[in-house]
Amino acid sequence: MLKFFAIGAAGGAITGIPIGPVNIAVIDTAYRHHLKRAIAVALGGALADMLYALIGILWFGPLVKERPDIPPILFAFSGVALIIYGILILRSRPAGPRSEDDESQNKAYFWSGLALGFALIVFNPSTLLAWVVFFGTWMADVDRLDGIAAAVGIGVGSFVWFGFVAILASKGKSFLQAKAMLLNRVIGLFLLGFGIYSIGKAAHYWLS
Repeated sequence: MLKFFAIGAAGGAITGIPIGPVNIAVIDTAYRHHLKRAIAVALGGALADMLYALIGILWFGPLVKERPDIPPILFAFSGVALIIYGILILRSRPAGPRSEDDESQNKAYFWSGLALGFALIVFNPSTLLAWVVFFGTWMADVDRLDGIAAAVGIGVGSFVWFGFVAILASKGKSFLQAKAMLLNRVIGLFLLGFGIYSIGKAAHYWLS
C-alpha cells in the first residue's frame, strides 16, 4: 500500500508542475490576498485531484470507455467557466497585496479559496482523463485499498506542489506588485486560452 501511495504522490506532484488553472489561481491569490487563502486554493485543488483520481481509478474509467460522449460535455462546461474567470481577471484593476495580519475575513477567504481551487479542478475534465489515462489501466488489477492509497498519494503530492507555488508567489510579492498590470493580463490571457482550448476540444468531437 505504501508503494502505491508513493507512486500516487509522485504523480500528483509531477502533473501539477505544468502551468494550469490552479497554479495560476494560486499565484493570483497569493498576490491579491495572502498566503493563507493561496494555501486554501492549493488545498481545494489537491482535494479535487484526489477525488478525481478516486473516481477515475475506481469507477469512471470503465464508464468513459462505454460513453465517449461525456468528456466533450465536461470540456465545454470547463471552457465557459475558465473564459468567464479570465475575463473577470482582465477587467479587474490591480490591487495592492493584503497583509497577512488582516484577520477579519480570513475564515471567508479560506472557504472561498478552497472552493475556487476545488472548482478549477472539478470543471477541468482533462484532470480526470489524465488519471484515467495514466492510472486507470494500470490500476485495473490492483487491490481496492492500493488504488485508494494511490489516490490519496495523488492528493498529497498535488498539495505539496501547489503549496510550494503559493509560498514562492507570496515571497515574491514585492516583485509582483511592480508588475501588477502585466500579471493581471498574463493570468487573464492564460485562463482565456485554457477556456478556448477546452471549448475547441468539445467542438472538435461534436463536429468530427
